[in-house]
Amino acid sequence: MKRLRRALAGLAALAACGGLLALTSGPVPGTGAGAVLTVAVADREAYSRIVWAAVPPEAQASVAQGRGLVRQTWVVSPSLDPGIAGLGPTYNRPACTACHARNGGGAPPDSPAEPMRSLLVRLSVPGQDTHGGPRPEPRYGDQLNEQGVPGVPGEGEAVLRWAPVPVTLADGTPITLRRPSLAFEHLAFGPMAPDVLTSLRVAPPMFGLGLLEAVPEADILALAEAQRRAGQGVAGQPNRVWDAVAGRMVLGRFGWKANQPSVRQQVAGALAGDMGITTPVFPMPNCPPAQTACAAWAADRHPELSDSGLDAMTLYLQALGVPARREADVPKVRRGEALFAQAGCTACHQPVLHTGRFEALPALSGQAIQPYTDLLLHDLGPELADGRPDFQATGRQWRTSPLWGLGLRAVVDERVGLLHDGRARDPLEAVLWHGGEAAPAREAVRALNAADRAALLAFLASL
Repeated sequence: MKRLRRALAGLAALAACGGLLALTSGPVPGTGAGAVLTVAVADREAYSRIVWAAVPPEAQASVAQGRGLVRQTWVVSPSLDPGIAGLGPTYNRPACTACHARNGGGAPPDSPAEPMRSLLVRLSVPGQDTHGGPRPEPRYGDQLNEQGVPGVPGEGEAVLRWAPVPVTLADGTPITLRRPSLAFEHLAFGPMAPDVLTSLRVAPPMFGLGLLEAVPEADILALAEAQRRAGQGVAGQPNRVWDAVAGRMVLGRFGWKANQPSVRQQVAGALAGDMGITTPVFPMPNCPPAQTACAAWAADRHPELSDSGLDAMTLYLQALGVPARREADVPKVRRGEALFAQAGCTACHQPVLHTGRFEALPALSGQAIQPYTDLLLHDLGPELADGRPDFQATGRQWRTSPLWGLGLRAVVDERVGLLHDGRARDPLEAVLWHGGEAAPAREAVRALNAADRAALLAFLASL
């Protein structure tokens, strides 16, 4: 009941969590958006700062190793340096930072002629696999891999086209959104199943993950119960997903549909799916039966990354700092913060969460953080639906994206791609795509006058 009361109080709050941190040259323990992991930086490396003070001395070498593994470009084995070998047999990109430049998020291609550098396509067919997850497409598996190592064909190409979607705000301001359409070309193993389900997924930022992992499951479930009891049309749901190490269903909290239970499994899944690198978590290569060259090449080449290497990558991501808020005491920003709450945005984008005991990095325990997420699934309506279930997530549900660091996306990234497929080029576009449970909040924002809308966007830029 204590956690439930705290969650209900949080829903009623006006997101009054700014103005807590003056800019300094390093981490400020216990204050700011990321509490002990807050870093007061606003440059292109704002998402890449390790908070060494939060890392025990005996773990610092592992964090440094993990940083190197995340940043390195992987090569095809065999190699003179086996520590960086393992790419393929099919893959999308050869490095984590190829999609997550400077640990930031990706963006979709702007034209059909541009390759998908930081956007991938999930695949499945109706039904579930043996663990309740999506059932892979028979010829191409659960993700399209466009590249192949020598002797192994890439699976094909995904082509994205955009259609303009004009929207007029209540004060007459015109906005042109864009809607993606997906097509496949040069498929190496024949047509996909006629009932194939596809979902575009842009690379999300990679900082703050340790703090989100440290939020107790009971608190997340209490938020769902609080929303249900409030009866305001917002009713977040937890996802229950397969933990490959524990061998059981657990709470999901990472990924666009909260389909991964931990940072470690999220990293292992990305290594396997995006780069074809096997680990003790996912030791088998992604070679569907039709891809015989893939299977022949991959024989006896796994796992390619050891437990210690995977642990190092995980620890590095858990130790990344969260950028401090900026200009939080500016009247325009404070006005925007109040408008954000009044519109109902904080019902899902929960301003404050609390971490529990976190053994991986004990310094992250017992912190009050400001991620602006509830880590729950919400129905965002038909316009954003991909129609592809993922464990208990429906084709219309998406996990609430954290908003911390949002104002620095355009500083860190070459281009900004918000929402699961990157269709939104700025926060206002992202809001205007919201439907379903978020439709009332969207309409409240759409109805703002120019001055209030500028204040709201100034608040989002301060995060």
